[in-house]
Amino acid sequence: MASFNDLINQNVPVLVDFKADWCGPCKMMTPILKEVKQQLKDAISIIKIDVDKNPSVASKYQVRGVPTLIIFKEGRQVWKQSGVIQADTLVQIIKNYS
Repeated sequence: MASFNDLINQNVPVLVDFKADWCGPCKMMTPILKEVKQQLKDAISIIKIDVDKNPSVASKYQVRGVPTLIIFKEGRQVWKQSGVIQADTLVQIIKNYS
């Protein structure tokens, strides 16, 4: 299994969705992220991280609430925001880092 560092060290931007099963707003992000992936296809990689199952990763990136979205570009964190973000807004943000 690839490590988290391997996953975020890609040539395309990697959007990491820090979430939890008990989180209502996190469930709202699922269809939004599907729409983003449909629009951007291979220009983005999307990974979901359960903060309850991966507390060390959440802690490393100072994830205090869920959902928190972080964009990594070639292993570096370039953008971070907590809360639900609409698909069209997210697509524009990701294009800034493509």
